[in-house]
Amino acid sequence: MWIHPAGILLLGSALIPVLKGRIREGYVLLLPFLAFMSVLSMDEGTYGVVNLLGQELIFGRVDKLSLAFAYVFTLMAFIGAWYGLKVKEAGHQVAGFIYAGSATGVAFAGDYFTLFVFWEFMAFSSVFLILYRRTKESYDAAYRYVLVHAFSGVCVLGGIVLQYNYTGSFEFNHVEFGGLASTLLLLGFIINAAVPPFGAWLPDAYPRATVAGAVFMSAFTTKSAVYVLARGFAGTELLVWLGAIMTVYGVMYAMLENDIRRLLSYHIISQVGYMVAGCGIGTELGINGAVAHAFAHILYKGLLFMGAGTVLFITGRSKLTELGGLYRTMPWTFLFFMVGAFAISSVPLLSGFVSKSIILSAAGEEHMAIPWLLMTLASSGTFLSIALKLAYFTFLSEDRGIKAQDPPLNMLIGMGIASFMCILIGVYPKVLYDLLPYSVHYEPYTAEHVVWTCQILLLTLAGFLLYLHKLGGKATISLDTDWFYRMGGGLFMRFAYNVISVVDDAVSGAYNTLILKPSKWLASRCLDFDLGVIDAIVNGVADFVLDLASTMRRVQTGQLQHYAVAVLVGVLVFVNLVFLFS
Repeated sequence: MWIHPAGILLLGSALIPVLKGRIREGYVLLLPFLAFMSVLSMDEGTYGVVNLLGQELIFGRVDKLSLAFAYVFTLMAFIGAWYGLKVKEAGHQVAGFIYAGSATGVAFAGDYFTLFVFWEFMAFSSVFLILYRRTKESYDAAYRYVLVHAFSGVCVLGGIVLQYNYTGSFEFNHVEFGGLASTLLLLGFIINAAVPPFGAWLPDAYPRATVAGAVFMSAFTTKSAVYVLARGFAGTELLVWLGAIMTVYGVMYAMLENDIRRLLSYHIISQVGYMVAGCGIGTELGINGAVAHAFAHILYKGLLFMGAGTVLFITGRSKLTELGGLYRTMPWTFLFFMVGAFAISSVPLLSGFVSKSIILSAAGEEHMAIPWLLMTLASSGTFLSIALKLAYFTFLSEDRGIKAQDPPLNMLIGMGIASFMCILIGVYPKVLYDLLPYSVHYEPYTAEHVVWTCQILLLTLAGFLLYLHKLGGKATISLDTDWFYRMGGGLFMRFAYNVISVVDDAVSGAYNTLILKPSKWLASRCLDFDLGVIDAIVNGVADFVLDLASTMRRVQTGQLQHYAVAVLVGVLVFVNLVFLFS
């Protein structure tokens, strides 16, 4: 009997709020464990086929590509469950499991309808991981996050409907890029992959999520996008260039950052760039590299967010300019963090070394010199900004006398499992390579590759020591492309507010002059009705007609954002309906 792991997480999460204490903690660990075991027991094939309105919905397309992502999604859900075991809000844990279950559902979706449903569940469940932070900044970031992902969903839905019109089928397979349908699909997918200039939502939202929520968010949205790109757009050359640019773009912004979780968020963009480029290369080696790096990245990036979240949880601080000397009081956190930092930097014997190099080799085999060079430069920048800059100014620099200690045991266990997996994959890459979609004929531990990597790392270390005094100690603010929709949205709402005020005055005056007064005069002269009743009816209608304008006129500037969300949701629903019935 085939049991969908997404069903285990989605349906099982409904019981979390009714459980208490140790029982709830045990249940929270049991759910992702059962989901992982469900994936482990699967054979390749097609399962969960449902006929709806003459169309086949495939909830379980099981092949090596979907299994690789399902393995790491459910594994990361288990690690994240350990890390967030002591979270008090049951709703927070429910949102996390719906999010993880939806990502797993995307990995097994064999048709566009199923893909879209899980895609939207993923977006609207993850926003609660930001809202549970309960700060003004997190509320604002959550609004922007929802708007961006709603736009992504509309693009995907529009592409699905047009693709169905072209092909007559909802089956989700490779898409030939060219035309409006494929363009809309690709746009929706790369927004979730945080491809610039559409990626500013990620460093805007992830640092404002809860400590445990950011760990989940680092794992699922962008990697689900990598999965659909590998499935639907493998070999699309545009992705090679977008991915290569992403790698450098993320590193450059990370170098400017002072907030540790925002710095790590930019490195998600950089690392996902390697995966996007691998999908664009499209060869067996390129796809294997994208999948391998997505698998490794989920683990080491989750580990890094756990380490950064632990620092925030214990000290209440997240700025490099406010931290330092924590290796003495948080030794286990420092140790686990450095495992993740060396893994993302492709240090030999750790997971990033055996995954990232596959993509570089694939680019080299296809003689893509410029993308290869950009990705190599970004690799050096990754080591500089995370393993050196972030680690030094957080844990090793001047001790500022911060009272701290290692976190509770459950958080250490979560970091410990992730660290073990980073080391296991690095030391014994066959564990990962056996999960990849195509047969692997790649040996990462050649003398040339190891020496070349160590040379880059040592030269980067030398540069760091030489310019150490210029790399830290400054609080900076970096403007990304989100500036345009932040400022543009505010300007639009102020413009709309002023226009509505004028329209309100004009409509009210015209209504009183042309309708209200003549109607009252006519009723008093021609009808044998009580004028008071007529007056009440007409005024009631007037109040109803002018309610929206008067409400918008009275609203305070700080409340305009709420109305903007409501208006945009209405527009998106309308666009969905137009696409659906066109």
